[in-house]
Amino acid sequence: MDLRDRAFAHAELFNAAVRSGDYSAFLETFAEDAVMRFETVPVGPFRGRPAIAAAYAAQPPTDTLSVRSVSEVDEDTAQVALDYDNGGSGWMVVRWRDAQVADLTIGFD
Repeated sequence: MDLRDRAFAHAELFNAAVRSGDYSAFLETFAEDAVMRFETVPVGPFRGRPAIAAAYAAQPPTDTLSVRSVSEVDEDTAQVALDYDNGGSGWMVVRWRDAQVADLTIGFD
């Protein structure tokens, strides 16, 4: 699966989790030692899948998103421009390792 496909699959799983309130399938895509951080809001970083799961449980997202574009940073990393379906935009940088999300950085415009 190429980076573009991985980015779209990540977004689709995120959206399904937001709609259903069940983040288990989405969280399984994260490596056990994954790191999730936010650059434009004072939250995190969250280190490890359990901490990431706890963050989603404590403050679940309420807005789905659409991928606007995907740019390759390197062979394992993509920068993804996002539009939120209730308005606003943002971005994420996702690095995969062995088909799992190893590092996720999120920002809001």
